[in-house]
Amino acid sequence: MKIIRKSRFTLVIVALIASAFAGMATASEIKVNLSGGQEVPAVQTSASGSGTIIVEDDKSIKGKITTSDIKATGAHIHEGAVGKTGSDIITLKKTGENEWSVPPDAKLTDAQYDAFKAGGLYINVHSDANKSGEIRGQLKRKVDSN
Repeated sequence: MKIIRKSRFTLVIVALIASAFAGMATASEIKVNLSGGQEVPAVQTSASGSGTIIVEDDKSIKGKITTSDIKATGAHIHEGAVGKTGSDIITLKKTGENEWSVPPDAKLTDAQYDAFKAGGLYINVHSDANKSGEIRGQLKRKVDSN
């Protein structure tokens, strides 16, 4: 009987610890769509892009975007709210014909992470025709409704 009680107690403790740690892993996965209409000012273009960016609680960031109908000369993550422009903070690496990836060692500063949580980061893809950016996509974090 003592063994059964100890086993139940151990199971309860393990379950409580596991549930506590499960709540700590709260990475934000963002699906981003890029278009000329999101540029400031808006750009008339058939170019587009999409991708997934993941921001971890330790402020590390990873992911990639894929573009189409654009001869991109560069891609960056910028700090700036919707309708505003801002400085580039992370240069994306060209990893394929139409693919741009966040470098493996990329990490946000505390201020950049706060801006991210407030919706103040975006991806911008540049071209020769539109040096300040041809397509843009805001990194909008999903807020848990719990």
